[in-house]
Amino acid sequence: MVSTNMNSDLDTLQPYPFEKLKALKAQVNAPEELEHIALSIGEPKHAPPEFVLESLKANLNKIAVYPTTKGLPELREAISVWASKRFHLQADSLSPENNVLPVCGTREALFAFTQAIIDRKRSPLVISPNPFYQIYEGAALLAGAELLYLNCDKDNQYLPNFDAVSDEEWGRCQLVFLCTPGNPTGAVASLEQLKKLIKLADKHDFTIVSDECYSELYFDEANPPPGLLQACAELGRHDYARCAVFHSLSKRSNLPGLRSGFVAGDGRIMEKFLLYRTYHGCAMPVATQIASISAWQDEAHVKANRDLYREKFAAVLSILDDCLEVSKPDAGFYLWPQTPIADTDFAQQLFAQENITVLPGRYIARDTQDGNAGLNYVRLALVAPLAQCIEAAHRIKRFVDSL
Repeated sequence: MVSTNMNSDLDTLQPYPFEKLKALKAQVNAPEELEHIALSIGEPKHAPPEFVLESLKANLNKIAVYPTTKGLPELREAISVWASKRFHLQADSLSPENNVLPVCGTREALFAFTQAIIDRKRSPLVISPNPFYQIYEGAALLAGAELLYLNCDKDNQYLPNFDAVSDEEWGRCQLVFLCTPGNPTGAVASLEQLKKLIKLADKHDFTIVSDECYSELYFDEANPPPGLLQACAELGRHDYARCAVFHSLSKRSNLPGLRSGFVAGDGRIMEKFLLYRTYHGCAMPVATQIASISAWQDEAHVKANRDLYREKFAAVLSILDDCLEVSKPDAGFYLWPQTPIADTDFAQQLFAQENITVLPGRYIARDTQDGNAGLNYVRLALVAPLAQCIEAAHRIKRFVDSL
């Protein structure tokens, strides 16, 4: 007889948002005469930097070499130099040896980090923004933790209100997920808000995970979004205690398939996380590491990428402004408009009438005692080429006008 023993925590997982979306769309048929435009998935469609691809091709022979979990010293150095400059860190405080680990995309790293952090013997609580990137929820549940969702809505500028957390909840909290700039809202936490959270972490002894994967997509070149390590530096906390940041080349450099990012922060945590990863078996291929070095060392392609998104946001918002309640986000590449009808009805009917796919907000949020912060919103990812984004905006306007 084959055993059916499985991790019972798997039964707590909800279907991924795109599975729900697939089922929703399956109930209707889209008009075949219209080209399908996907605005649902946050997959960058701009061209990847040619010099990174050349580096990858030039080093394919390194496939014959086992990579180390800790990664090449040269990659960790490049990451340290980039992060230190970008976030104004004290010289030599972000040690390539002790404070930086390359990861195979931040999705797997966010999941693995949570498993390494959570002590399931102590009735753990994980605090998450709501709406959220679903890996936060899955990682917490499979680590044996309970989740507390903090609604990110218009009333609190789409950022979590940590004042709403009780002392009892803080006492159980082991990890706080923060996403800044936010997915899907694009809201950016200020340095003061980050400092306040750090002080709460000191008081209640929890770890802050700051998912900053959209940090390089912003509109004002003079005011890039601040980061958690930057807040640490301003507080004189050059050991980055209780703090970890996650960054990726996926959005910054249009390299989602490279699966390359990093985790940086508290050296004591990073030491234990490295131990976990050694057993986890997730080392980045050497050719990928070398290509990643070239990407972290160049800013020209990142600036050009921002220019493309600025053009798309300006064009799309000029069309949608008078038909939907929507505004330009602080950063990122999503729009988060309020819908005149239920978000699921909006997404389904838009697909049926205009062959456009958007993501209902409730699919990336959960019900709380304060309501569901994703209800009657949809997420639009402006990742398609400019012409497609403009065409999609005109179709959305036509659809809304027909309601």
